[in-house]
Amino acid sequence: MMINLLKEVGRGKRGARDLGYDEALQAADAILELKATPAQIGAFFIAERIKMESVEEIEAFVTVCRKHALRVPMQQGLDCAGPYDGRKKSFYATFPTAFLLAAAGLPVTLHSAESLPPKWGITLHDLLKEAGIDAERLSSEQIVQAAADTGVLYVPAEEWCPPLKALRSIRIELGMRTVLNTAEKLIDYAHSPYLIFGVFHNTVFERMAKLASNLEYKKALIVQGTEGSEDLFIERPTRIYYVKNGDSHLNIIDPDTYGLETAVPEIDWTPAEQLRVSESVLQGRGHIAFVNQVLLNAAVRLQLAEKVDSIEEGLYICKDLLDNGTPWELYRKWHNAMRSETALPCRTT
Repeated sequence: MMINLLKEVGRGKRGARDLGYDEALQAADAILELKATPAQIGAFFIAERIKMESVEEIEAFVTVCRKHALRVPMQQGLDCAGPYDGRKKSFYATFPTAFLLAAAGLPVTLHSAESLPPKWGITLHDLLKEAGIDAERLSSEQIVQAAADTGVLYVPAEEWCPPLKALRSIRIELGMRTVLNTAEKLIDYAHSPYLIFGVFHNTVFERMAKLASNLEYKKALIVQGTEGSEDLFIERPTRIYYVKNGDSHLNIIDPDTYGLETAVPEIDWTPAEQLRVSESVLQGRGHIAFVNQVLLNAAVRLQLAEKVDSIEEGLYICKDLLDNGTPWELYRKWHNAMRSETALPCRTT
């Protein structure tokens, strides 16, 4: 069966055809359940990379990933879907933003794994380990309880969706992005009605908007953000696609409109530096560029999730929350709940 599917997608750029949804389900099932051989899996990934995955093909892989994943319908909130290959030269604004959003009453789901190709950057997984949190060692019950108590769910993706771990070695050997780089971000572990999804190239806006509609999110925001992430820039405008009820439209979010545009300092990012800057922002004493970036990202996400009527209203609420220290206290509570017995203490300075 897999050989026949490979013949269809592997005929070269001109001869290859997109698989239908049912065919793509067969391919995804064969790959994620390791029914296909490593050679067949690698060949399929490369053929799809050359051909470019269709919406139906990606949706099929998302469907099969979801079938094999632990999914807990506990939070009617926002899923933050950033790249699992991490960051190399930008601030992980989505991490402190999650606690600001939770403080504002919007539950948030974050998910990640150890770094992957093609970027091999710093991931949320690395950042949490720097904070003394080894999520891979935590039971799902402990993680879910921490989320229930704070509104922030962090999912170690390869533990909650085992086929991703099983395929890691093949992805590392290939050293390039595959259909899984998109599918793994859309497993939606908490059944969230709202999605914010990062892309690197604006050429995929329409395909990702169609995919978000097919997956029946109530509303989604497709962001051409920093390093292909869901984080809006603070030093320049960001291109975004709003998706609602099957309709989508392009927009630009300009931080200068809200008096927030700020030059970003050059930083040699490490997991330790990502954590230091995140905690300083939550404590209300971070660099103005990163504080503004977190405020803007939080306000836009509150509007997406229908918690506020405008970005301006979201900014007002978020600034007040940062000033009164609620997000920092929520972070400390979450950190303590997620920390293993061997974890390092939470920073307080």
